[in-house]
Amino acid sequence: MKKNGSLIRRKIILFIDSFYWPFFRKFIPESLFRYLFSGSANVIFDWVLFALFYNFVFQKQLVHLHFVTITPYIAAFLCTFPITFTSGFLLSKYISFNGSLLRGRVQLLRYFFVVAGCILINYLGLKLFVGEWNVYPTPAKMLVTLFTTLFSYTMQRNFTFKHHDPLTH
Repeated sequence: MKKNGSLIRRKIILFIDSFYWPFFRKFIPESLFRYLFSGSANVIFDWVLFALFYNFVFQKQLVHLHFVTITPYIAAFLCTFPITFTSGFLLSKYISFNGSLLRGRVQLLRYFFVVAGCILINYLGLKLFVGEWNVYPTPAKMLVTLFTTLFSYTMQRNFTFKHHDPLTH
């Protein structure tokens, strides 16, 4: 199984790197390019899953549980989040930041904390831009996404999937 996983990983990296043209090499480090590419693919995957759950699984109807009623968009989010959390972690671990020597469970826990930080930045950023500064929601979301992407990349690179320098340990 490990050999097949390695083959799949190499094929994904080759595919992503086929878009890493000389123009991008001048401005964007390889790990950042892979992170942006695979992260963008994961976001699109999330949007598609969300639309499928919202429109077809929950059919835009309230979800009545024994103890609470959930709106269909929150139910769709709750169903898609674990899936895209997992795919995002695997893409980061094996494609974007594959040189970390940290144990997988440590990486997963750290990844969870970074994602929680991104959710908090999104929430607070939208509250600030839209709620306080009256910026339109779509451009506000775009600005907040820039902040969360920079935060996430920096934290994933330097915390979640940190490389140990053997000379300093």
